[in-house]
Amino acid sequence: MKDIVEQLDLHQIYVKTIGEKGKKLVIDEVDLRNIDLTKYRLDQAYITECRFSNMNLQEKDFHSSVLCSSIFECTNITKADFYKTNLSYANFSMANIRNARFAKADCSEAMFNNADLTNTNLMACSFYYTNFQHAKLQNADVSSAYFEDTLLSEANLSGLIGLDEAIIKSINIGTTEQPIILEGEEARKWLQNNLNVKE
Repeated sequence: MKDIVEQLDLHQIYVKTIGEKGKKLVIDEVDLRNIDLTKYRLDQAYITECRFSNMNLQEKDFHSSVLCSSIFECTNITKADFYKTNLSYANFSMANIRNARFAKADCSEAMFNNADLTNTNLMACSFYYTNFQHAKLQNADVSSAYFEDTLLSEANLSGLIGLDEAIIKSINIGTTEQPIILEGEEARKWLQNNLNVKE
């Protein structure tokens, strides 16, 4: 754990000096739940298959990082910044993600089931095989976002913003095991019909 803290310290220098000093954080399969991350910047880092479950990471800056396959289950990441972050295969199940920024993030095959994404900026994100089952997407902005086989069954889409500008190839309104795929205009129409559906 001491080694990880040293790496975090070097990353702070790396970010502050725009890469001239220190060393970029590159960690894999590390459990970070026992480290106080409040004082550390985690933007522009390479953090794969790491565990952040049940942590309080409110307003944490992760922009331009690689967080593939990392786990954020039940984590508080309200107002966090994931701008241009690679989140493929990441797990955000049951996380509190209200008012966060995910603009231009790659969320391919990420899991947001039962997560609260109310008022979240999801502009220009990639939602290829992304799981939003039972998620709250109230008033989230999906302008220019890309949907392909995106799982949306039982999701709360009330007040979803920017649907007209979204690129919708296909959505899944069934389950992972028993998919019901809607494509193109049929998918868009289903989404439009569910914008005003309350819980």
